[in-house]
Amino acid sequence: MNIFRFAGDMTHLFSILVLLLKIHTIKSCAGISLKTQEMYAIVFVTRYLDLFTDYVSFYNSIMKIIFLGSSFSIIWYMRHHKIVRRSYDKDQDTFRHYFLMLPCLLLALLFNERFTFKEVMWSFSLFLEAVAILPQLVLLQRTRNIDNLTGQYVFLLGAYRAFYLLNWIYRYFTEPHYIHWIPWISGLIQTLLYADFFYYYFHSWKNNKKLELPA
Repeated sequence: MNIFRFAGDMTHLFSILVLLLKIHTIKSCAGISLKTQEMYAIVFVTRYLDLFTDYVSFYNSIMKIIFLGSSFSIIWYMRHHKIVRRSYDKDQDTFRHYFLMLPCLLLALLFNERFTFKEVMWSFSLFLEAVAILPQLVLLQRTRNIDNLTGQYVFLLGAYRAFYLLNWIYRYFTEPHYIHWIPWISGLIQTLLYADFFYYYFHSWKNNKKLELPA
């Protein structure tokens, strides 16, 4: 494992910890899209079908369990916790995320490394992850005023994918025959979706102002 892959994993983990910190300490999920969280849960379930069949390493297994457990924990809090669920803005979080899933599944059936159930689901998870942030970004644009923890959560998610792009570039130049177009293209699309948010995030940080996105 190279430094870029490790940095990506840790940044991804920190993003989840920031979100859980917001939910546990403030007892609020204001500004968080349940639609995005549900899609991330589907991403992890379909990507980690090999959790109990193919052992890679202790680190790999622990990270998979953490991502799966934290995703369902966040969804449970947003849907069922008697205090947290009151702060969920259902009227603003209206992105029809189910319409993203069918195109991602069709792409996975057409573009995969091997036409097996696991490989198709792995490709599906990559395509779905690329667009899973869309409901969150739309919600932030609608609410405009974004609290610090929510802004940090989204920023860390974008940074995680940026580190993975560096990881792939590094491996391309250091490992022979390392070519994987599906994660590369989906990862690039996912990173580009964060570009507008990154711009306003750094602008607010530079000017020491509260993060606001244009309507």
